[in-house]
Amino acid sequence: MLIGRVVGDITATQKHPAHEGRKLLLVQPLQLDGRDRGVPMVAVDSVGAGVGDRVLLVLEGYAAYTAVGLKHAPIDVAVIGIIDAVELVAAPSNDAGAAAGTARPPVAPPE
Repeated sequence: MLIGRVVGDITATQKHPAHEGRKLLLVQPLQLDGRDRGVPMVAVDSVGAGVGDRVLLVLEGYAAYTAVGLKHAPIDVAVIGIIDAVELVAAPSNDAGAAAGTARPPVAPPE
């Protein structure tokens, strides 16, 4: 799974029958700190996400087509959740702050 940000809607008047009535979104994958990761991708929406939302993506065919309730449909990526918050916890290291379990502040939602 990946975290992404919806950056656009896609309109396709001609598409596979399994995609009829399905909302297609253009989603930019993100690093945990909110920076772009790679290039935007087309995803089938299963949760009613919109432009600007941070979302949870699945990138494997079986997970993607079952998430949208279709069996054996040609879907590679699906939006399966809208993210409210991401909290990063510091990984253990040799410094005293990390050893004491100091947490990083939550990642701010996109504006």
